[in-house]
Amino acid sequence: MREDWGMRFGVLGPVEARVGGAVAGVGGPTVRALLAMLLLDAGRVVPAERLIDGLYGAEPPSGAANALQSQVSRLRRGLGDAALVEGRPAGYRIVAGEDDVDALRFERLARDGRRELAAGRHDAAAELLAEALGLWRGPALADVSAPFAEAQAARLEEERASVVEEYGAARLATGDAEAVVAPLRDLVDARPLRERARALLMRALHGCGRQAEALAVFEDGRRILAEELGADPSKELADVHLAILRGDRSEDGEPRANLPAQLTSFVGRDEELRRVGKMLADGRLVTLLGPGGAGKTRLAVEAAGRERGDVCFVDLAPVAPDEVPKALLGALGLREGGMRPAPGGRAPDAVERVRTALDGRRVLLVLDNCEHVVASVAGLAHRLLSACPDLRVLATSREALGITGEALRPLPPLELPPEGAPAREVAAYPAVRLFLDRAEAVRPGFAVDEGNVRDVLRICRALDGLPLAIELAAARLRSLPVRDVATRLDDRFRLLSRGDRTAAPRHQTLRAVVEWSWDLLDAAEQTLARRLTVFSGGFTLEAAAGVCRDDDAADAVASLADKSLLQSDGVRYRMLDTVRAFCAERLAEAGETERFERAHAEYFLALAGRADPLLRSGEQLEWLTLLAADHGNLHAALRRSIRRDPVLALQLNAALSWYWWLRGRVEGAPLAAALLDEVGADPPEGLEEEYVLCVTNAVSGGVSGEQAVAWLDRAETVVHGIRRHLRYPVAIVMWALAAGPERTDNAVFAQQIGDDPWSRALVKMSDGFVAQFAGDMAGAERACAEAARGFRACGDRWGAANSLDTLAQIADWRGDRERALALLDEALGQMELLGALEDTADLLYQRGYVHLHGGELDEARAAFERGVELARRAGTPDKVAGGYQGLGDVARLGGDLPGARRLYETALTGYASERFIAVAVRGTALTGLGWVALAEGDAGRARELLHESLDTAFDHPVFRHRAFAAAGLAAVALAEGDAPRAALLLGTAAAANGGRLPADPAVAPVSSQVRDALPDDVWDAEFGRGAALPLGEALTLARADGLPT
Repeated sequence: MREDWGMRFGVLGPVEARVGGAVAGVGGPTVRALLAMLLLDAGRVVPAERLIDGLYGAEPPSGAANALQSQVSRLRRGLGDAALVEGRPAGYRIVAGEDDVDALRFERLARDGRRELAAGRHDAAAELLAEALGLWRGPALADVSAPFAEAQAARLEEERASVVEEYGAARLATGDAEAVVAPLRDLVDARPLRERARALLMRALHGCGRQAEALAVFEDGRRILAEELGADPSKELADVHLAILRGDRSEDGEPRANLPAQLTSFVGRDEELRRVGKMLADGRLVTLLGPGGAGKTRLAVEAAGRERGDVCFVDLAPVAPDEVPKALLGALGLREGGMRPAPGGRAPDAVERVRTALDGRRVLLVLDNCEHVVASVAGLAHRLLSACPDLRVLATSREALGITGEALRPLPPLELPPEGAPAREVAAYPAVRLFLDRAEAVRPGFAVDEGNVRDVLRICRALDGLPLAIELAAARLRSLPVRDVATRLDDRFRLLSRGDRTAAPRHQTLRAVVEWSWDLLDAAEQTLARRLTVFSGGFTLEAAAGVCRDDDAADAVASLADKSLLQSDGVRYRMLDTVRAFCAERLAEAGETERFERAHAEYFLALAGRADPLLRSGEQLEWLTLLAADHGNLHAALRRSIRRDPVLALQLNAALSWYWWLRGRVEGAPLAAALLDEVGADPPEGLEEEYVLCVTNAVSGGVSGEQAVAWLDRAETVVHGIRRHLRYPVAIVMWALAAGPERTDNAVFAQQIGDDPWSRALVKMSDGFVAQFAGDMAGAERACAEAARGFRACGDRWGAANSLDTLAQIADWRGDRERALALLDEALGQMELLGALEDTADLLYQRGYVHLHGGELDEARAAFERGVELARRAGTPDKVAGGYQGLGDVARLGGDLPGARRLYETALTGYASERFIAVAVRGTALTGLGWVALAEGDAGRARELLHESLDTAFDHPVFRHRAFAAAGLAAVALAEGDAPRAALLLGTAAAANGGRLPADPAVAPVSSQVRDALPDDVWDAEFGRGAALPLGEALTLARADGLPT
């Protein structure tokens, strides 16, 4: 949260937002519930589906997504700053830091307090835990009754109870028993079955000299347990009872532990720490898995430090397989020589001595660094766990022990911020928190800010979020600026070659960490590991076998995953970049890099070629998901091929074109531009179609200026020279939308389009667009309805949604807004399934206009805001500008003329090209500014702006702004007292809008005033004369209005 806002939030009691100490009026029950849901995940995106489920439960209202948008808009207004609640493609996120939300601050203070308690720093623990408890103002979520609230409130109350217990333990350890009697008694009264709280209360009372009360608390607990659970008191409760009877205030003494002392704070693994604690509570053997440097040892030490009872830590890194039992003996404080054998007998072996030492004791055995002695550890752990029922084992390894009862906890890299996250937010993410913590130790005062945030993120991201690598990089800040550290990471093994001299040799440098794992591989595993480095972003077993030319790759891949060289989600495998960099060096040393990068490119060209036609079929979603999973591989294959094999690159670019178009048109633009530079002005023979698609990808992605014009000029000649059915029928769509109508020859395209069902549907959709642009709404409706049926039959959601969009526009034009919204709901459902951000933004803008035409400004604003967010996410400035133009309309109709002007001007400066789509944005924004000027009483300036709008896009096929500009000129004429002229211009507006006046609510009052000012026959004559004009003549007349003759 930005400090200058002074915004603080509370859910530990009634939901509240405070600005500078004053409570802000958030809104009604649903808005408060929405705020609470966002706050409990502050700083993270909460999926829209989860918000709807949490707010409405099993019976959400119809149009739940729209209802959610409306609640978000109300929340933004209640908070007084729309930027506080960000919309993202998957949902919404409140911009708040950990210390800005009382529940999150409570949880952080609780974690810190527990850490201090585990380390034996009882005073510090008590202070932190007391501060945490002081944040509570009443029952959690006291005024929220939404379906999600009960479970969340119960979770928070359970955490509160645990903190009261830990606070009690800390205060008792400092000798301040009196301070905790009251809170512990309140907790026991509220939760009489909590035996730990009861035991602590007994200890506190005993510590205050109130032995009789302490014994009474025990008797009450024994009775309640028997009545309600049919159970006896736990061993912990019985032990405290016995100690009180004996008058022993020291009780059993502190548990014994030989955990290694830690010199740095524990950062970034709070969730894993919680989960490991639960796994240890539920099971007896837990193994932490992960690559070298993932932080397994540190997590194990922290988790063990929270356990009650004895803990024995055994470092197995320097131990040979046959020395494992002896290492345990040493850790347990037993001499290796052991007991003398009885006469004629033999001394018990080391394992038997360990078993004897552990039998009957509640002990957590921490076995650290098991990967090189995994077989020995597995056998020993199995034998000890079978013989010692009170024993638990926590192991760390790069490979599972593989015995019955083992619970595995793979340790993922530390969480990284999303791309483009601002400096005020990134410090909350674990990877950055660790870097900052360690950096501050060597460079006091170091903090992340807007000046260095990119470098910090680059470091953490390049090092895969691996804790050891991040710590080594932070240590380099002692002698290097953060920017130098970031730029030198291309040679990470050289840069991170100096670490803690007191650490084990395998942890002193980044290379040593990876080399330790590499040396544990056999020859076949090393061969496959180095060849897998050609993949980018992961791979399947099928891809590994195909690229590495190894039909038996599955076994080796599984082995590499077992040894933590690969990460797996069950379907795909991924090599961490640090491991990949090391193994890529081995690939280069073997002289195999070019060979396997070529194999990689050929494999993914075949995959993309197979996918392209299926992206226009009922398998569309399945193949979009498949290609999205291999996004990194597809781009890597194209990038490597641009210089090495431009022909293959052109083929791959073409095969990926529709995938890029559906998922975000800017993705392939830089690669397409680089490929065009390599290919030159003339396409290779037989690849003319591929060349045209390359140009459309470059231009659609925002490449503009003279270079774009030159590419379009050349591609126009090429595309018009193709007189056959296209291999990629999507080229017709992409060319028309990228190049514009003036470069589109429908007669040529008629020869290029095929006769398959998808192409026939495309023809009908194109016919509908042409009819709509010409004002033939009935013809447009027939054609697009047929197109929608055709696309549905093919299974193409994109085509169906675009056809429905046009049908919705026509329904809105007719005034049937209920049908328009229903059609848009269906279209949005299809586009959201595709993940087509830009197209979804278009549909949201259309929804915004439907609401705007009905006077529903809040709903319109919500739709435009959501569309802007998606367009920004898609990286399309023209679409972002279009959304600001729509928000300008909302502000104008809401009476906020300064706000409207700012938004229109933002739209004018925001579009990034001269493509015909951007021209529509410019024309519409100028029209809006003209209406604003008129509302402010400046009719002359209004006329100038409206003329400029018509001049900008006189021949543009999108008619909405042209008709609205003509209506604006009618309003100017009315303001100047020329009602007949106003009637004529209103007629031209109707002519430009298919025979109806524009639906913008500002037009109807103008029309009413003009009619009231004129006799009926004059109105009919003047309006009819304008309305009867052909489209071109009507616009010419409107454009000439008021100009000197």
